[in-house]
Amino acid sequence: MSTHALLVLYGSQTGTAQDTAERIGRQAQRRRMRVRVEALDSYNVANLISESLVVFVCATTGQGDPPDNMKTFWRFLFRKSLPADSLCRLDSAVLGLGDSSYPKFNFVAKKLHKRLLLLGANMLLPVGLADDQHDLGPDGVIDPWLISFWQKALSLYPPPAGLAPLREEEKLPPRYVFHFLDEVPDKQTEHLQTPDNKAPPTPLQPFPAGVVFNQRVTPPSHFQDVRHIEFDITGSNIQYSPGDVVMMRPCNAAEDVEQFCQLLKLGPERYFTLTPTDSSTAVPAHLPQPCSVRFLVEQFLDISAVPRRSFFEVLATFATNELELDKLLEFSSAQGQDGLHSYCNRPHRTALEVLADFPHTTAELSIDCLLDLFPEIQPRSFSIASSLLQHPNRIQILVAVVKYKSMLFKPRKGLCSSWLASLDPSKGDVYVPLWVKKGSLSFPQDPDTPVIMVGPGTGVAPFRSAIQERAAQGKMGDDQTYFYCRSEWEEKVQAGQMILVTAFSRDQEEKIYVQHRVKEQSKLLWDLIAKKNAFFYIAGNAKQMPASVCDALKEVFQKEGGMSENQAQEMLDAMEKAKRFQSETWS
Repeated sequence: MSTHALLVLYGSQTGTAQDTAERIGRQAQRRRMRVRVEALDSYNVANLISESLVVFVCATTGQGDPPDNMKTFWRFLFRKSLPADSLCRLDSAVLGLGDSSYPKFNFVAKKLHKRLLLLGANMLLPVGLADDQHDLGPDGVIDPWLISFWQKALSLYPPPAGLAPLREEEKLPPRYVFHFLDEVPDKQTEHLQTPDNKAPPTPLQPFPAGVVFNQRVTPPSHFQDVRHIEFDITGSNIQYSPGDVVMMRPCNAAEDVEQFCQLLKLGPERYFTLTPTDSSTAVPAHLPQPCSVRFLVEQFLDISAVPRRSFFEVLATFATNELELDKLLEFSSAQGQDGLHSYCNRPHRTALEVLADFPHTTAELSIDCLLDLFPEIQPRSFSIASSLLQHPNRIQILVAVVKYKSMLFKPRKGLCSSWLASLDPSKGDVYVPLWVKKGSLSFPQDPDTPVIMVGPGTGVAPFRSAIQERAAQGKMGDDQTYFYCRSEWEEKVQAGQMILVTAFSRDQEEKIYVQHRVKEQSKLLWDLIAKKNAFFYIAGNAKQMPASVCDALKEVFQKEGGMSENQAQEMLDAMEKAKRFQSETWS
């Protein structure tokens, strides 16, 4: 039998699939397996034919799309030229992470599992379909799936004789070793550099865009602070179209950086270099070498996120205080997930607050473990709310600042929205490293094609971009949207360029939502969709709104088109297939 080694490959958009993959990697180490954990697009896919045992962990994004860090792998794997027996020597398993409230639940994992079977791989067990909506969260599926996986894998690849598995509370070697420098390096490498070449910016080489405008657009009495923020992208070579998104990595708040350094007794101005403990592991691309502790904590470690179960697993290996160890082991176990949810997820307790709650364990932490304990801050995406035709060298976004009360004394804040809201260009130059990628919405090429847009709240952003684009081209469609950018919409209505229908849910006792307006405008909508081939778009919060709008639209088809319920569903499905019905939602 082949060597006792495992390869874990992940496709992750928000970091959850990466976290799960790394957890599987730690389980493999405890079972005395040699293991590598890599992003799918960092791995040379041509080597797959010579691997023995591989686990794929992948999320699904958008409308059933693969995450950004597995798109190259995805294109390669679905080449028609690949022989049907390419992977006949491969033992494999696929674990998907998804949310069943989305229509294409775990689409990527299901499709990957089928493709591996077609290429001859031996699938050790059925595809795992973890679901955020499960009573126990994704772990409700992941835990039993992993038990089955290890039973199969260890029967095929037994550990070396005489080596017992490591216990859960035993420390594993860190992935990196920190080497502190005696002096501050002469050349500062942490400051943003403008790319020299003419290529557009990328995640590894973002463009430092100046913040030129940052203003609240909701009145002070409104329950939410919504910001209109504008960036100067002169010299960036950035091109974008309506529907595209701008990406950026936020920074931790200065007070959190200070508290973290105090808890771990770290000097923020000290510099270090990193050495991987395994030759197959690379230093994280977003960390400069050498790097200051301040940069590491402010711009890399996600200390203000609600920690995942894996955080408690690693933390427990440092605990010497019996009470803290018992609690950390409970939170790390399958049986303790209800308690962890009550302690951490429900009140949205941050990783930094957890460290403060476990002072004895925090005092035992080694700096070498920091990159095993804390995930990297993930980039955030915002729909672009402007058109290059109307605003050359500018990107505008609408940001709803996340702030709310929980059972904890300190109000909860969204990391990126709070950071963006704090940037004040009137007090000096402020730069945000950013890049642009294609969004999930695409608008019709023909500017005469009618478009119907449903965009409650900040969901209006991509539609503002599309409307500006059409206005610049001298063509306007039909829009149904919320009242951010009120004066802009009213000007276009007065000019006869668009139809505006508003739904102010909070302005009267009986709440009126966009789905109610869809039903009220049934004749207009039926005329536009059935007779003029209009495109229909939804953007906004993924909770109830998208499903409610879809139901209202099907009612329009039934009422105005004399259709049965099944026929209305078939019409909506056909529109979706033809890209005439598109949605972009977020939770």
